[in-house]
Amino acid sequence: MKAIRIFAYGGPEVLQLTDVPIPDCGPGDLLVRVVAAGINPLDWKLRAGAMAGTLDKPLPFTPGLDAAGVVVALGGRVQGFSLEDRVCFYANTVQDGTYAEYVVVPATQAACIPPGLSFVDAAALPTPGQAAWTALVDMARLQPGNSVLIHGAAGAVGGVAVQLAKQLGAYVVAMASANRTARVKALGADEVLDYRDGRAALPLRGMDVVLDTIGGEVQDASWCTLQAGGLLLATSMAPSQERAQQAGVRAGLVMTQPRGNVLATLLACQLRVEVARTLPMADAAEAHRLGEWGLAGGKMVLLMPPRVL
Repeated sequence: MKAIRIFAYGGPEVLQLTDVPIPDCGPGDLLVRVVAAGINPLDWKLRAGAMAGTLDKPLPFTPGLDAAGVVVALGGRVQGFSLEDRVCFYANTVQDGTYAEYVVVPATQAACIPPGLSFVDAAALPTPGQAAWTALVDMARLQPGNSVLIHGAAGAVGGVAVQLAKQLGAYVVAMASANRTARVKALGADEVLDYRDGRAALPLRGMDVVLDTIGGEVQDASWCTLQAGGLLLATSMAPSQERAQQAGVRAGLVMTQPRGNVLATLLACQLRVEVARTLPMADAAEAHRLGEWGLAGGKMVLLMPPRVL
């Protein structure tokens, strides 16, 4: 089968399209013929070696976390899935990734794609969707009537978080660029503010929860928006516990584990990630360049060439 492999850390040019064996399907696993694979910022951080020492992956490895495709083999003890099921999943970073024609994934990490949802849209959801769930449900335990400030609301994680927070009954204030205001409002945000305000003093106080997907100056400006005992959660930069203590609030870094039951719930809730563009697997390096340079315009998805066993 064809797969994108990384033999040495570096720029997008280290992504190589190579031939590798189709992986074996072990007990509890699904072998999935991948149709579409989502691209996430963590992919190029791993490729560049920026996560070395934190998320070590032995070289060479195949990048990619999100995927959607068709089940072509079942390992022993698998329940709840059948051959030819349409599935999507977020693959744990310790195993080989999803930029490949076939992927083996534990059945516990996968969920069936609802009728009417495309492979592309299904491949876009697993990682950002489960990150939003981890933050707002597992960590914040968001309740009806709570107020939440979401930075990067036009992004993949932020966009799902807006939808999820509204379904949980929260009052949502979203930060996004001025030209994305209408889209973020359509996701359900009660207020949408220009993200540039997040680099100075935010005109907000008394928030129960802040979800920071940006870091840096945006995170620095967010502490004062929380009420006493409030919670700041971050996905890209670990918040300072010392700074949280000074502000009289709590803080945590969102660490997401793949869970098929959570993904099934997200799909049932009809939460979606907007896909900005699709590219063929052979153009993975170009996709990484666009993502790193901020030119993608949103979530990207790689399309695998049609193939049969």
